[in-house]
Amino acid sequence: MKRQPDAQNHGETTIDHVAAAAGVSVRTVSRVLNGSSLVKPATRLQVEQVIASMNFSPSSRARGLALRRSFLIGLIHNDHNALVLDSLQRAVISTTVSSGYELITHPASLGSQDAVNELLAFVERSRVDGLIVLPPVSGIPGLAKALSDAGVRAVALSSVPIDGFSDVVISREREAGALVARYLMDLGHKRLGLVNGPMEVASAKERRAGFVDEASARGASVFEAEGDYGFASGVAGAAHLLSLERRPTAIFAANDIMAAGVLKVAASLGIAIPSELSVIGFDGSMITRMLTPALTSVYRPFGEMAQGAARRLIALIEGKELPPLPEVTMEVVPAESTAMTAMP
Repeated sequence: MKRQPDAQNHGETTIDHVAAAAGVSVRTVSRVLNGSSLVKPATRLQVEQVIASMNFSPSSRARGLALRRSFLIGLIHNDHNALVLDSLQRAVISTTVSSGYELITHPASLGSQDAVNELLAFVERSRVDGLIVLPPVSGIPGLAKALSDAGVRAVALSSVPIDGFSDVVISREREAGALVARYLMDLGHKRLGLVNGPMEVASAKERRAGFVDEASARGASVFEAEGDYGFASGVAGAAHLLSLERRPTAIFAANDIMAAGVLKVAASLGIAIPSELSVIGFDGSMITRMLTPALTSVYRPFGEMAQGAARRLIALIEGKELPPLPEVTMEVVPAESTAMTAMP
């Protein structure tokens, strides 16, 4: 074995330093790092000893050159809810980093063909090895086929199956909407308000369908207001619902941000929560614990879903056995904003 060069005199230790110290070629070191069976056991041991003694860790760029990969994964979103997106990114990063990949987040518009072309341009520009596509972007018409035609590996998250995506982590949000209706009716509520999400988005349609169908089947009245998943629309929706002559005794806002708007309006009108009005949100985001009173919400394990998508995507990229897609279970997490109704 040759004398190890003083890497400190030349900056960071590189694969060339390791090769020189072990008396082998750079290609041989690369093969050892990549677990190639073409390296003799004695040579492998020799190289591994030098790697350990030099505390060498290959960079993502160096590994990418050897494997023709970038070791970059793209996370595609259209979520303006920073609280949800931040916790989701942290969950994904914990998976990607442990497997040697870096995460690039990329916001996407929902403008059909323009959005598809823009995402294809992003893939070409960034040279990511694959994509995790969040809703509602995953539902853009033609996106799945365009990615498949371009040979882009992708795993999607959605509230419904999507034609063209073979790997989709599905959260059954219609069932969750029905769960909310049952929860409120079990508390004695029969006049229910609903602040919807944007109806062009699958998750909003699914939550509404489950809630309205279940409430109607059990004899409750449902009063609806339009919303767009934003705080201001929660305020506007609550202002409408709480101005009705016989206002609802409980309001389901289709996400936590809009539910915060409902609480704000109720406070401004002097309506006590939960004795005069119960409020429930959706997502189970950290804002539920930041509000007063603490918000009852449907917990959607978005972070766990995205982690499962990341594990699946990395296996697709590396040609390994595919781990199963996560089974998503959602539940109502009771807090201080809901209670048995005392209103007739």
